[in-house]
This record gives sequence, C-alpha cells and structure tokens, in this order.
Amino acid sequence: MKKFNKKKLPSRHTTIGPDKAPQRSFYYAMDLTEKDVAKPFVGVVSTWNEAAPCNINLMKQAQSVKKGVVKSGGTPREFCTITVTDGIAMGHEGMKSSLVSRDVIADSTELTVRGHCYDALVGLAGCDKSLPGLMMSMVRLNIPSVFIYGGSILPGRFNGKDVTVVDVFEGVGKYTSKKMTAHALRKLELKACPSAGACGGQFTANTMACVSEAIGLALPYSAGTPAPYKERDKYAVDSGKAVMNLLAKNIRPRDIVTRKSLENAATIVAATGGSTNAGLHLPAIANEIGIKFDLMDVAKIFKKNSISCRFKTRWKICCKRYVVSRWCTNVIKNFIRRWFYTR
Repeated sequence: MKKFNKKKLPSRHTTIGPDKAPQRSFYYAMDLTEKDVAKPFVGVVSTWNEAAPCNINLMKQAQSVKKGVVKSGGTPREFCTITVTDGIAMGHEGMKSSLVSRDVIADSTELTVRGHCYDALVGLAGCDKSLPGLMMSMVRLNIPSVFIYGGSILPGRFNGKDVTVVDVFEGVGKYTSKKMTAHALRKLELKACPSAGACGGQFTANTMACVSEAIGLALPYSAGTPAPYKERDKYAVDSGKAVMNLLAKNIRPRDIVTRKSLENAATIVAATGGSTNAGLHLPAIANEIGIKFDLMDVAKIFKKNSISCRFKTRWKICCKRYVVSRWCTNVIKNFIRRWFYTR
C-alpha cells in the first residue's frame, strides 16, 4: 500500500500542525483515530434522497466505495447533495427547477470539497441532472476523481410483457383517448417500476452514464449493471480503490477529459440513440475546463454518426438483459475497432 505525504495534500490545511488541533478534535468526535486523520481524505458524494427510485440505492453503494478507499489507504468522508428528478418534476412548475439543479449540484459539491480540503473525490449519481452535475464538479475541482452511476431500474411485468415508466406515460395517453380503462392504468402503474434505479430507457441518465465511461471518469463496465444487482457493490469498491490509485499517481480529471474524449462521448450518444440533452451537458462539462465544445460541435458529431445499436427511446430489450453484453463498454470497443473513436 502506497504511503502518501500528507504535507503535500490539500487536507494538510485541516489536519497538520498544533494550530489545527481544533479541527482534528472534530474528526475524533466522529470516531476517527489519529492514524485515520493522518491519511488522505477522500470525499464520497452521492445525490441520495427519497425523491425517486433513481437515488434510493446510492447511499448503500457509497458504503462500498468507502470500503475501497479504506482498503487502499484513504479516509473516506461521505456527504450528500440535492437532486431534482425529472420524472416527478415534469408536467408542472417543478420542471423549472430541473436544469438549475445541475449547477446547484456542481456548486454544492465544489463548496463541500473546497471547504473541507478533501484530497480526492468519488461521486455517485442516478438521475438526469445529477450525473452531469457531479462530472462538472470533478473537472472544475480537478482533484483525482472517479464517477460511478447508480444503475438503471429493472423492468416490470404487465400482461406478460416487460414494461417501464414509459408504458405508464403512454397509458395516460391511452386512457385520455379512451383506449385504456382507469383500472388497467392503475394495474400498470403498480407494476412498471419494481426496483431502485434510473428510468429504464436510453434517456438522459443512461445516456450520461455512457458518457461517464466514454470520457474516462468512470470505470469500464460500471455504467451497464442495473441498480439492484450485487455486482454494483464490486464496482463501487473498485471505484474507491481506483481513486486512491489516481491520487498516488497524481492523475486528475483534466488529464483525462479532453476535447477528444468529449468528441468520443458525443459519438457514443449518437451511436446509442441517446438523449439529445447531452447537447446541453457535454458543452457544460467542456466549459468548466475552458474547452470550446458547444452545441453545434455536438450536432456535427450527431449528424455524421448513425445509430449503431438497437437502443430506442424505450429500449428494444429492457436494461436488465444488457448487463450480459456489458453494453456501454462494448459499444466503445466496437467503435475503436471501426476507428470512429479516438483512443
């Protein structure tokens, strides 16, 4: 296990020297030992809340991240930030809060990390604006960072078929046009969302999960495993270990996220028929590090890359079956073979 020189890390400002005795006393109050305080501090941020199923498993996964940090010689410090969930916010005044929440997530994460002088960061998110929000904070802070997606929801079963929340939205339309009874709509809504996880289609959350792998902030294969699967805990532990490796080697987000990696991300979005909201979020990530990459740049990439996978607005095969093919990473591998992707 590598030994870190605490005197060269940001956390030295809260832990080293006689004048920092008051700060250290706060850490001892939280059951940290002197050895714990002498190690690098790693922020573990999640957008956990009970607003929607996309967020409710994040705190559990954060515990696994912390185990990985501890195993690799770090001291994890967990905190949460907000989320506004589009699936519940849309259709009323709440939708005005959605895009704004992305920037609040980025800002609040930055403030927590800077205020407490954390040395590295692992971020867990599961909803449309929380994924880009955490990625924006990582490239802005430019401390060693790893992103991990909370995972997609499992499909429900209704009348012998896989269904998702999209079927419920369509059910509302059918009910309005008198093609579905109120009783059938109620049965559908009770079955459509059976687990934790983000909306089960190639919407913004799953699209930005692909982006997290494509730009290099997330571990390979970590985006594709559904939220309830135990395999997610392994990716979480590995993410905790990975951030300590990045810290040891002083590899930072701006070393990884470049113009080329953003172009790769846009290519993957196009290939998977992903959410056009990536046209908002990729430029926002680029803007954090002064890279000129705007909506028109994204559109040019979308225009020259056709859909290569049978991902539709509602997936042709529901998300749980893609875990077998490790879909996101395999799309990237396929593009490398075809030279549409920059290594």
